[in-house]
Amino acid sequence: MVNEITVAPTRAAHGWQEHWQRRWYPVAYLDDLDRRQPTSFTLLGTDLVLWHEPASGQWRAFADLCPHRLVPLSEGRINARGELECPYHGWSFGGDGRCTLIPQASPEQQQTAGASRRSRCQSFATAEAQGLLFVFTGDPATAAAMPLPLVPPLEEPGWLVQGTFRDLPMDALTVLENVLDVSHVPFTHHRTVGRRENAAPVEAELTGFGAEGFTAFWPEGPRRGRLGSQHTTFVGPCLMWHDLTAKGFGRILTVVYATPIRPGECRIFARFPFQFSSQLPKLLVGLRPRWLQHIGNHTVLEDDQIFLHWQERTLAARGGSDRIEQACYLPTSSDVYVRALHRWVREVAGVPFPAQSLPPRQLREPLLERWQAHTRHCHACSGALRRLRALRPLIVAAIGADVILAGFPLGLPLKISLVVLLIAAGLLLRQLNRWERQLLQGEGPPPRNRWR
Repeated sequence: MVNEITVAPTRAAHGWQEHWQRRWYPVAYLDDLDRRQPTSFTLLGTDLVLWHEPASGQWRAFADLCPHRLVPLSEGRINARGELECPYHGWSFGGDGRCTLIPQASPEQQQTAGASRRSRCQSFATAEAQGLLFVFTGDPATAAAMPLPLVPPLEEPGWLVQGTFRDLPMDALTVLENVLDVSHVPFTHHRTVGRRENAAPVEAELTGFGAEGFTAFWPEGPRRGRLGSQHTTFVGPCLMWHDLTAKGFGRILTVVYATPIRPGECRIFARFPFQFSSQLPKLLVGLRPRWLQHIGNHTVLEDDQIFLHWQERTLAARGGSDRIEQACYLPTSSDVYVRALHRWVREVAGVPFPAQSLPPRQLREPLLERWQAHTRHCHACSGALRRLRALRPLIVAAIGADVILAGFPLGLPLKISLVVLLIAAGLLLRQLNRWERQLLQGEGPPPRNRWR
């Protein structure tokens, strides 16, 4: 629980660096990182290169900039010596950021340049925990004093954790405001994870508020109390989770990290841990491939992605968190989460990108793009896409062979078998094409607006 404290209204003006610039942020699931090659990521407007150093067995994070000629190191490689090699002139860097090799330098020049701080890469502290890679944005020497933003219940045994991520065209605070707001689920997510008929008053109360975040309690809980009471925790600046125990089913968490990339863009890490009361649900949930689960997650995220992208620009134009009560009409107790978040922004931390404007509003189609936002970065989904594309010509060839064979004088049972196989292959090809589209782009209106 977060202890109640009094925070001066002027705190946010001085708290921006402390609460945004000197924090740990998740940047990737460990399962999605490739140890054989560097990966790029932008954190709070700083371009990073993430790479695995074989000698130490650690993930490293550098500014994605070669000190020689300023090209991105993420376009380079991990060389045979296990060092990060620049793609332009082959300069190599060890895990501490020091330049270990300049191919064009004489031994004397190498010694002099290698000892110079100007040849070093800017290095950031990294840590691995709960399946995520974290990067610290402040001075690496102070990183150990700052605790990682972890979810304490996940340290307990017995969890089945599903999760996804996606780069979203909205600010991290917009995402957090949305997932904290439980009252939108029956309407926005009707026919995905909600039902309109479950809408009801949300008599939630704030149970703690402080510089580190806040907690809230909803005694009735979702689905008109059928699932049990729900506890909510927000740990600033980027983590929240809902926690409920459903009688006869088990304990369910909804965990969301929102890592700020640049103004109007963040990476969401959504995690769904379960502790089931029986083995059957655990078995059924575990059977679903990760990439198929991610397709379903995309649909849920896209339920509100378009209007949230538009909403944050309207709120910014009306004064943002400083004027949330004037810009928005918040007459019910269901808005307790929203009020608490904006209070924390006003009184404690400010926004991640002060004095920077949001980029122009995007149209619908770019907002539903999935390849750049997820699939290319996801080990499961990019692998599934490669397999689908490799399987398609085999199915097309099988269909062609069936059509040719059907033209020969064959017995009736064999002809019937060929027709059945042809239909099955056609249906499979149709499904493969549909899965490929879903890995690349969202489609159609959200489920809540579709006619049955």
